[in-house]
Amino acid sequence: ATGEREERSEAVHVALTHPGLRRLGLPERSLAGFPDEFAGGMTTDHRRRILGDIGESAPEQWRWGGPANPVDAVLLLYAEDQAGLQALADRHAGSAALQAAGLAEVQRLDTSLLDATEPFGFRDGISQPLIAELEPPGQPGPRLHTVRAGEFVLGYQNQYGQIAESPTVAAADDPGRVLPRTGDPELADLGRNGSYLVLRQLGQDVDGFRRFVDQASRGDGPADPDASARLAAKMVGRWPNGAPLTRAPDHPVDDLSDANDFGYAEDEAGLGCPVGAHIRRANPRDALDPDAGPDQSMRSVNRHRVLRRGRAYHQPSDPSERGIHFICLNANIARQFEFVQHTWLNNPKFAGLYDDTDPLVATHQGDAGRSFTVQARPLRQ
Repeated sequence: ATGEREERSEAVHVALTHPGLRRLGLPERSLAGFPDEFAGGMTTDHRRRILGDIGESAPEQWRWGGPANPVDAVLLLYAEDQAGLQALADRHAGSAALQAAGLAEVQRLDTSLLDATEPFGFRDGISQPLIAELEPPGQPGPRLHTVRAGEFVLGYQNQYGQIAESPTVAAADDPGRVLPRTGDPELADLGRNGSYLVLRQLGQDVDGFRRFVDQASRGDGPADPDASARLAAKMVGRWPNGAPLTRAPDHPVDDLSDANDFGYAEDEAGLGCPVGAHIRRANPRDALDPDAGPDQSMRSVNRHRVLRRGRAYHQPSDPSERGIHFICLNANIARQFEFVQHTWLNNPKFAGLYDDTDPLVATHQGDAGRSFTVQARPLRQ
């Protein structure tokens, strides 16, 4: 965590699924050491329910990763420009490279240029946790967002003060001592310095979103662009420029476009940022449990944070085909990604609400959870 960082013009990340590790020959005794959520994958009946992968979002409808088109490995390529990315892709994922490695391409996921704006038109990727161990001495980051490395990287201390659990292999299976040894001399640490990656392709109906906020905000009168923009911001929790509603409740403020040093405890009633807004659900900050107080709420929330980076995509042949490749890293998929998705985003009773699920990413069965409540005085809307 010290010293100068090496500047790189490109990067390659490799992720392997549980079946992919089996195909590579990892012994069954080692495969059995991975957590159920990783070993079973997203398509089991239980995980379909908790993640909301039902109806049109059921795994049978997926273009990749579902029962009909499973994936063993994911290759993520990063470069400074399009020419560099193309060269990197040819080197690692071209037909010759794949054939030499005995691999076949299931799906290539192209992304738009990284401009920090998602397809609905809002700035994205503003809120990220800070790694406590990487903070400069004497210059600690905001306590609200500082999280121990073990929440994201295996083999390090997490928010519970415990070492994040890591899969192992028998020391005899690593005669070259490539892997670090654990406290048990008979075991080698396979996972240390690794992480669990969650990758999901989330389609966004941009035209449908705009139609909804226009119709829901106009009442019985003509279209009101200002009211439409306010409703969209209330659903997200930020204005399109990134300014958070809890600090800019009435209109976007340019100086707050990168603001992330705020909580919701002072806006407990949701009069600035609605209680069910997307960013407030995904990261309740200091207002998760008003009875416990801001400090305890922050401690609880920071046990469920993920390192997330969304990458927007679009299909040039079909302008309506847009969305985000959701990418996150966490050391415990069940306690982090799955908990946030199930308990905060998909939960219609979140924070005392009655019939509200997340207005952007939740899926529905029938009419349940289709409300979005805007807290206001004298009456909520």
